[in-house]
Amino acid sequence: MSDARQTVADPARGLPNGQPLITPEELSRLAGGAGAPLLLDLRPAHQYAGGHLRDAVHLDLWGLSLIDTDPAPLRSFLWIIEHLFATRGVSNDRAVVLYDDVSGMRAARAFWFLEYFGHPSVRVLDGGWRAWVTAGLPVTTEPAAPSETNWTGTRDERKLATWQDVHARLGRDDVVMLDVRSEGEFRGTTVRAARGGAIPGAVHVEWAGNLAEDGRFKPIEALRTVYESAGVTPDREIIAYCQGGYRAAHTYLALRLLGYPKVRNYLGSWREWGDRVELPVGGCSG
Repeated sequence: MSDARQTVADPARGLPNGQPLITPEELSRLAGGAGAPLLLDLRPAHQYAGGHLRDAVHLDLWGLSLIDTDPAPLRSFLWIIEHLFATRGVSNDRAVVLYDDVSGMRAARAFWFLEYFGHPSVRVLDGGWRAWVTAGLPVTTEPAAPSETNWTGTRDERKLATWQDVHARLGRDDVVMLDVRSEGEFRGTTVRAARGGAIPGAVHVEWAGNLAEDGRFKPIEALRTVYESAGVTPDREIIAYCQGGYRAAHTYLALRLLGYPKVRNYLGSWREWGDRVELPVGGCSG
């Protein structure tokens, strides 16, 4: 079977068509030219200041988290994130490429947000900054000034899960609660909320296993074997969760690579579920 990351050119946008990742070599052929994608650097500010891709705009979303997915706080939080993307120049008529130090959770979380907001052409630089530098491609310390837009997305609610969505699906055979945290968090020996443990019936596949040693995503067939052997199959709806939706976004991206059609990120994740003492804990497997 061919690697699903092999892509064809999209003449309208100048990006590989239909897949979530772009290689440094593919991106280098597009940077600086007509129709070049908007580059967003999701790393901490000091790393951006120390060197970044030419024309990349800095956007650090770390720490902007939500632990209450009831309608009002969820609506306010998503407005903030949407507005931040607009201040960095995001628009639907320009492709976006995101990068992190490696193919990390910062870039993956921004990818999930933009897909949730319905952006038509967003990619993650596979291997991130490390792969770009290893390839000997040009970098700069000159900051790029963003061009603010009035962008607003068209939200795809099928990609997001609230605590109510999770609770309503407990015990369903056509749904997988996918815990992507560490083994200690999953087993409840590492407690990072009012309670430790897992969502009832959850299976455990730690997010860090998505990456190879060089910081790129593992080959498609290796990922497929890991997830399908755990019962995470494309015919089921997958709800990924971690502590606050960061690592779960990384697994969302991994499952997008596999072509899974029904994947949600539980945005509040364990920090919300564990703090809501009325919600059930336990019955985990894996």
